[in-house]
Amino acid sequence: MYLENKGALVPTRDLVKTPEQIEGIRRAGVVNTGVLDAVGKAIHAGMSTLEIDHICREYCEQHGAIPACLNYEGFPMSVCTSINEVVCHGIPKADDILEEGDIINVDFTTILDGYYADASRMYIIGKTTPEKEQLVKVTKECLEIGMEVAKPWHGVNEIGRAIEKHAKKYHYGVVRDLCGHGVGLKFHEEPEVCHFSQRGDGMLLVPGMVFTIEPMINMGTWKVFVDADDPYGWEVISEDELPSAQWEHTLLMTETGVEILSY
Repeated sequence: MYLENKGALVPTRDLVKTPEQIEGIRRAGVVNTGVLDAVGKAIHAGMSTLEIDHICREYCEQHGAIPACLNYEGFPMSVCTSINEVVCHGIPKADDILEEGDIINVDFTTILDGYYADASRMYIIGKTTPEKEQLVKVTKECLEIGMEVAKPWHGVNEIGRAIEKHAKKYHYGVVRDLCGHGVGLKFHEEPEVCHFSQRGDGMLLVPGMVFTIEPMINMGTWKVFVDADDPYGWEVISEDELPSAQWEHTLLMTETGVEILSY
């Protein structure tokens, strides 16, 4: 009540997870991390993104879990596979063949016993250009910097300020149309975790909250558009069609900082 009286945006009780719920999310996170490990072992030039979907779906089934993306608001596959200028929500396809030099984000969310965990990684296919390699590296640094500044009883907007400051050193654009989010009991919960500077502190981060940080960093402009050729209306592309990168972790806020639940 004291913090509310001081004008702070305090999370509702349902956003602070119980120890039992945290353990459930942690178990889902183990499976989710295992999915991305399996992709990392198999991914190579010449494979299709549809093959990546098969790997993810099979791993999930073997571990008693469900892919959260499958049929979510019309999304037709179990994983998002976003190549080069595709910022996010790329749909796996048999004719999307990975080529030497591609960079690809693989984004997967697991449901295990009703609990959700969400993460994504970048994979470089073979040897790529120095420019793409730097973009992937700096985007991971943006995630790490966001995690460092995420502290209990601090505002969520501190994360975006720190991320944008780092990205601007390289003249990169930080996507504004999409954000991180609370997760655990649902696919998407409060708070929104923006990755660019905003006014005010935003919602307080309280021990027991679970959320993602997932900066999408473009080599050029921050602006994006939805691919008109995508019949499902999901694939997001950088406006100037320059490459984009993203890394995402599911994080638990503790008394001292964040604990990674899925990566």
